[in-house]
Amino acid sequence: MDKEIYVIGHINPDTDSICSAIAYAKLKRILTGGEYKAKRAGQINSETRFVLERFGIPAPSYLSDIRTQVKDIEIRRTEGVGKGISLKTAWSYMRKNNVVTLPIVDSLNHLEGLITIGDIAKSYMDVYDSRILTKAGTPCINVIETLEGELIAGSSEDNFSEGKVLIAAANPDLMENYIEKGDIVILGNRYESQLCAIEMSAKCIVVCDGAKVSKTIIKLAQNNECTIISTPFDTFTAARLINQSIPIRFFMTNQDLITFSTEDYIEDIRGIMAKKRHRDFPILNKDGFYSGMISRRNLLDARRKKVILVDHNEKSQAVDGLEDAEIMEIIDHHRLGSLETISPVFFRNQPLGCTATIIYQMYRENGIEVEPQIAGLLCSAILSDTLVYRSPTCTEIDRTLAEELAVIAEIQVEEYAKEMFAAGSNLTSKSPEEIFYQDFKKFTAGDLIFGVGQINSMNKEELDSIKEKLVPYMEKAFRDHGVGMLFFMLTNIMESSTELLYQGTGAKELLLNAFKLDQDTEIIYLKGVVSRKKQLIPALMVTLQQDNV
Repeated sequence: MDKEIYVIGHINPDTDSICSAIAYAKLKRILTGGEYKAKRAGQINSETRFVLERFGIPAPSYLSDIRTQVKDIEIRRTEGVGKGISLKTAWSYMRKNNVVTLPIVDSLNHLEGLITIGDIAKSYMDVYDSRILTKAGTPCINVIETLEGELIAGSSEDNFSEGKVLIAAANPDLMENYIEKGDIVILGNRYESQLCAIEMSAKCIVVCDGAKVSKTIIKLAQNNECTIISTPFDTFTAARLINQSIPIRFFMTNQDLITFSTEDYIEDIRGIMAKKRHRDFPILNKDGFYSGMISRRNLLDARRKKVILVDHNEKSQAVDGLEDAEIMEIIDHHRLGSLETISPVFFRNQPLGCTATIIYQMYRENGIEVEPQIAGLLCSAILSDTLVYRSPTCTEIDRTLAEELAVIAEIQVEEYAKEMFAAGSNLTSKSPEEIFYQDFKKFTAGDLIFGVGQINSMNKEELDSIKEKLVPYMEKAFRDHGVGMLFFMLTNIMESSTELLYQGTGAKELLLNAFKLDQDTEIIYLKGVVSRKKQLIPALMVTLQQDNV
């Protein structure tokens, strides 16, 4: 497999969502050898954190959006070059690698600029004065390499920073009139011309046609700090080539560079690329280092992220950008929602109390032994979702498999469950926002979208304290979400009861009708109702459908 596949639960994840993702990713890796990774679509609550720490499992990393990113497309790994290389070297690299844009980077791989074939062509075609080579601070090594020369005297580490380039075609008497200090003089094998150039303080003489340089000239050049380069090219060719030794930093673009990050989303950069005439755009990794190049054509081959959904099958509960992802599988125990897929997928949905129960069934069906850590996660998820078998969603299968997992994980169910729920219900110190979003989901019924949050606690005093915080916060949450109605379940595990808070026009009337309560009822208290999935949502859905008939 050439790509990671993410296994992820719903937003505002609960213990089942997190533990099922971890366990199923593990099972898929065992069965296929593929790169399956558990992810989370929201913050981990206190109960789930307790479970993960109890069994020594790190929390999945956070995935806020699953849209296709730059890192999901094929990035051309064009190697960056230093800004000191010559135009000729850059041109040769471009031809060899069939690229039209070269990234220029420093020693740490930070992007410093770009140079294109167009920039190089322009440097050849534009008419520059004879001082362009020294204005660019051309390194001596560039001249040697460009002219395929040999250093006879001087240092290849020198830079040419003053003077002009000229051809010594006249006799020495005339040469004295136009050779200046710091000049680069292209000449032949005439001893008198070489001697004149050195005596006139030329910075460098380029001896053409591979002519032999006398020891006297070499000695004199060394005494006068004059560089001697011998080239096999004739004078005309050397004069034509020498400007190709100019470092690319002189022609590169280093202002207002348009760069993208590997973390950028394709749909966000598509418009920017369309407005620019550039062929290629540099990509930086999340740490700001140069990573490669992309073009508009690369966007056509963008690969969707692959994802497996666990513990949900509704778009409103899924990670952002799901419509741009490729859904591979769905493992769930909830009602069928509004989610649509492009192509057929493996979809396993069973009327059980917990997704973790289904995951454990799949371990058993494939003959895979569950290790104690994973058994602990799966058992915790079942105990959490079924409220230790008290929820009406709990089946005999849930109970049987949870007890089997408890043996593998070496935990005592009742004792462990009390610790887990105590850790999860320690909410008095949390803000109303943290409490509200600990377990919040949206649902759709026809044209109506409504949200339902839930908190489970072992004692009434804590629920009363939470209620005081949530009642004033509910109005803000209702405005923020823009839903038609908003509900919050304060569930007492020990008493198997729920008090419902509500917001929105018609919300109270809907609850009164759904649960056949007296019309003058002020506090919505539901004895025996503890399950959002199996008791609250179905009752609301049926009532809404009847109202629309």
